[in-house]
Amino acid sequence: MAGAAFILLVVIALLVVIVVSASVKVIRQIERGVVFRLGRVQQHFRAPGPTLIFPFLDRMTKVNMQTVAMGVPAQEGITQDNVSVRVDAVVYFRVIDPVKAIVNVQNYNWAISQVAQTSLRSVIGQADMQQLLSDRETINVELQRIMDQATETTWGVKIQRVEIKDVSLPEGMKRSMARQAEAERERRARIITADGEFQASKRLAAAAEVMAQDPASLQLRLLQTVVEVAAEKNSTLVMPFPVELLRFFDRAAGGDQTPREGTPRTNLAERLAQAEKDLAEANEPTSIASVDDVPPVPGLEPGPGVMKSGQEEQSDGARGDDHHV
Repeated sequence: MAGAAFILLVVIALLVVIVVSASVKVIRQIERGVVFRLGRVQQHFRAPGPTLIFPFLDRMTKVNMQTVAMGVPAQEGITQDNVSVRVDAVVYFRVIDPVKAIVNVQNYNWAISQVAQTSLRSVIGQADMQQLLSDRETINVELQRIMDQATETTWGVKIQRVEIKDVSLPEGMKRSMARQAEAERERRARIITADGEFQASKRLAAAAEVMAQDPASLQLRLLQTVVEVAAEKNSTLVMPFPVELLRFFDRAAGGDQTPREGTPRTNLAERLAQAEKDLAEANEPTSIASVDDVPPVPGLEPGPGVMKSGQEEQSDGARGDDHHV
């Protein structure tokens, strides 16, 4: 009897352990529990933590409440402007009503994938190619709106965001777009070049006016060009030697003091030497700061507005007396 009682107690203990283990369920923080009692769903889902159910009467299904990122397979379609494209996307969603997600749809993940594919095809047909390439934000919002209408109120699934990943174009369309972009850049390059030539011509005209006032500047510019070409050390420069450059060097050396116009002009060095000599004879200071400080030199014809020397005044007086006689 004692042995039979002991066995009975062991069996009862095992049954209690089995019943307790079947009755106590632990729900994680990221999950919610939907309980079916005798086939009927309980309206209130079970919160995270330990919970009790009736074994053999209740069946609990756990629903993940995390945001799910689902990739939408690439869909081929024809845009509004009759261009064949291939578009793929990604959908972000989460369950907001576990009871609806379990009861109203058999497999909400597969159902959302099908809704995303059909909605993507519909949006492709309503948009044109340029909008698909440049205005994706508007298409994303439209996709989210279409999918949310079918899933939120009926299935208890909230579509948080829809993003178009890639838009594949036919090779012929890619080549056409590349040629169009190349032609547009070529057009801009030609406009910029023409504008630069126009501005450069205006600058060159202004520079020509400045050089025309002083012929020596043209010779200096020629020498600068020669120096720049000679700095390359990879070419031979053959150019005529202008006569104006010889005349310029001749005048700079003091050999020819007569300008081309025929107006006599005195060398500055001779004027300075004669002025210093006259000042030394008159016991006056000999420091000359500039050309403007040089006093009139006897023997030189004064220019307009310059006072004549004393000897010239006496000569003029003598000529006046002879004329009077």
